[in-house]
Amino acid sequence: MKQWPFLLLFVPIFGFAVYKMYCSGLAVTKSIMALLFVFDPGKNGDRVRLDSCTGWVSHVGCFRESRMYEFVLDARLTKGSVEVLLLNQKKMPLLRLNKWHPVACIELDGSSRYFLRWEFSNATGDCELRW
Repeated sequence: MKQWPFLLLFVPIFGFAVYKMYCSGLAVTKSIMALLFVFDPGKNGDRVRLDSCTGWVSHVGCFRESRMYEFVLDARLTKGSVEVLLLNQKKMPLLRLNKWHPVACIELDGSSRYFLRWEFSNATGDCELRW
């Protein structure tokens, strides 16, 4: 009986903490199948190491300044493909990077929320996205 007050307090606090981590870009949502998958989101870029990975990873991009950003995708893959999308608040694509178009520039508003979505198709190797 004494656990109910603890649970009623713990669940909302835990939920709020996860929400704040997601909003700050520290938590990610994903749907992947892989032998190896290491994802490192950062302040000025993301790094991924993977082996036979298929699926997607999404997280909030931290773009605090309103300015022109240059995105560079460095995909060192031995097989498969990777694509990175920058989405606005309504989850509409603003830009798409892949091995044929690895560089793009876009002006972003620091007060808006943006999402980065990585999509993998049987990919093996290392990838880095810098901005």
